[in-house]
Amino acid sequence: EDLVTEDVLPGTPTMLRYKTHVDAGSLYNTPPTYGIYICGKVFKWLKAKGGLEAMKQYNEEKAKILYDFLDQSKLFRGTVVKQDRSLMNVPFVTGDEEMDALFVKESKAAGLENLKGHRTVGGMRASIYNAMPMEGVKKLVEFMDDFETRYGK
Repeated sequence: EDLVTEDVLPGTPTMLRYKTHVDAGSLYNTPPTYGIYICGKVFKWLKAKGGLEAMKQYNEEKAKILYDFLDQSKLFRGTVVKQDRSLMNVPFVTGDEEMDALFVKESKAAGLENLKGHRTVGGMRASIYNAMPMEGVKKLVEFMDDFETRYGK
């Protein structure tokens, strides 16, 4: 009850004023129940996978497979310096826009989805978020290796 007051700091958003919610019979804002439900499912899934530390290690292993390939490739190259590399989004290019377009087209035909790079930077981008299985990253690297064998310089 002591939080239900008009005496709030200047600039306090309406949503953070408890009195607003009380005066509206808790109907001022409906909580995002679907979002909360999905978060609960994700948290349980993460816990079943061993928790955050286990997921971090798993994601580092997935990223290593892809970055190791890019680092040795004669056709593909990563576009981010090593110290700034992401474990979730791995952008890369061939250095030739037509070759990049061919790669995206052939990778899609091979069942590898959404590899086209961001519209502002082009190239390709592999998103390897938590739910991406290790097998998916390995399949991508196998496809990239085959593509390099067929079209490499």
